[in-house]
Amino acid sequence: MNAKEYKELVDSELEKYFCGDNMPQKGLFESMKYSLTAGGKRIRPILVLEFCRITGGDVNKALPVACAIEMLHTYSLIHDDLPCMDNDDLRRGKPTNHVVYGECTAVLAGDALQAEAFGTILRSELPAEVRANCAEILADAVGADGMCGGQFLDMLGENKLLSEEELNEINTRKTGALLIAACRMGVAAGGGTATQMEAASMFGAAIGAAFQIRDDMLDVISNKEILGKPIGSDEKECKNTYMALLGYEKCLDMIEKLTTAAKHSLCQGFDDTDFLCTLADNLVTRLN
Repeated sequence: MNAKEYKELVDSELEKYFCGDNMPQKGLFESMKYSLTAGGKRIRPILVLEFCRITGGDVNKALPVACAIEMLHTYSLIHDDLPCMDNDDLRRGKPTNHVVYGECTAVLAGDALQAEAFGTILRSELPAEVRANCAEILADAVGADGMCGGQFLDMLGENKLLSEEELNEINTRKTGALLIAACRMGVAAGGGTATQMEAASMFGAAIGAAFQIRDDMLDVISNKEILGKPIGSDEKECKNTYMALLGYEKCLDMIEKLTTAAKHSLCQGFDDTDFLCTLADNLVTRLN
């Protein structure tokens, strides 16, 4: 499959979740589905499916795992946008969840999506050991030592001048951990080896770092129409970013080196790497 086909597969599957029109809590389901189906590149589920494929697994059986990580990612976006966090009113060109449904419902929608992500993995048809492995990988990536820990450090660093090392510490958790998890969950779903798991981790770490640097750049050089959300919000919220710390040219150089490292890491565990190499290149030249 190509990236478009993967995205269409994931989008079609996500549409099947949270159809609670006849439920008393249907407003919660609507809020969850609003953000889950609001668009996006579906990078994380695509990574799950492609790593599953190149390890010899069944992509269709791994589809619930791919949907689960998108549910988890969506929860993080809903909460990131809240007034108590980044206070954004636009996401992917649409009003953010709390703007449409209210702050309390948005919080609950995020909470429910996080729980449903794990439920979706554990209810899949994959072998029990694989389901447990995927759930553990995801839990490690998003807990206090992963994404949530990174978000805490990010907030703690506001109005302070952080070093490059401190910024890496934040973004390795906040952005990188979930991308690494996507790669690892794909290998787990496909029954891959320890060597393949390590190669996938290295790939995820490198593209995660490059992805965050590109995000920081786009908040400065893009525009609201292309990006689908307000630009300049990092500076407005006194966020520490690679652009503010290192400048445009250094950021470009870092992205190039990280992308090269990501592609090189794949050679240590996989033969069929063309799709992932192209994806790595596309992620760091993206405009949104």
